[in-house]
Amino acid sequence: MNNPLLTENIGVHLIDMDTGIDEQVICNSDGSFTILINARLSCAHQMIAYQHAIMHIMNDDFEKKYADDVEKAM
Repeated sequence: MNNPLLTENIGVHLIDMDTGIDEQVICNSDGSFTILINARLSCAHQMIAYQHAIMHIMNDDFEKKYADDVEKAM
């Protein structure tokens, strides 16, 4: 299966975060990714945050220079 959403190279964790943060994606040194989802969000909003994070991974946004431009494009 070649689906980037079904890989063990992406770890997802629900943690309490500041209310202004929905999610954070970390590109790990081994090439894997860690997605941190704000546990204070509703279940529906957590799914939106997860999808947003996955899009960053699929678009290879970690290789891009300006984070603000990446967010505007999404």
